[in-house]
Amino acid sequence: MAEIVRWEAPRELASLRDAMDRLFEESFVRPGPAGGWMGAADMLPVDVAEWDDKIVVTASAPGVKPEEIEVTVTGDLLTIKGEFKSEEKEEGANYLRQERRYGSFCRQVRLPDGADADNAQAAFENGVLTLEIPKRESAKAKTVKVTTK
Repeated sequence: MAEIVRWEAPRELASLRDAMDRLFEESFVRPGPAGGWMGAADMLPVDVAEWDDKIVVTASAPGVKPEEIEVTVTGDLLTIKGEFKSEEKEEGANYLRQERRYGSFCRQVRLPDGADADNAQAAFENGVLTLEIPKRESAKAKTVKVTTK
């Protein structure tokens, strides 16, 4: 008579399964380049909000001087360029953790239809860049009154 024996995966397969689980977690739960590290461009958080008459873009750029930020609009593509500059490291310091990113960034965002970049205004306060871009008259929502006959 045959005996039923439970099969268990070899350790090599278990460690491969663990590695695949980590890969999927880093790719989908915490998106970013391999290993979860992000470059300076990825560290420039941007919010884009739209109203009937304007579009507002806010970007966090702590430690960057306003005159060191370049903002351009080409067609419907908004480009924000700048650089997070490195601080001088103290001689003999043993860094236990270093998470702040340094280097140049170039963040691009596609603007919604109707943005009037020629009349845009930019302000920079407390490390936050705020761009207010009005919409062209032709892009604003129009209300049509419905009447009965």
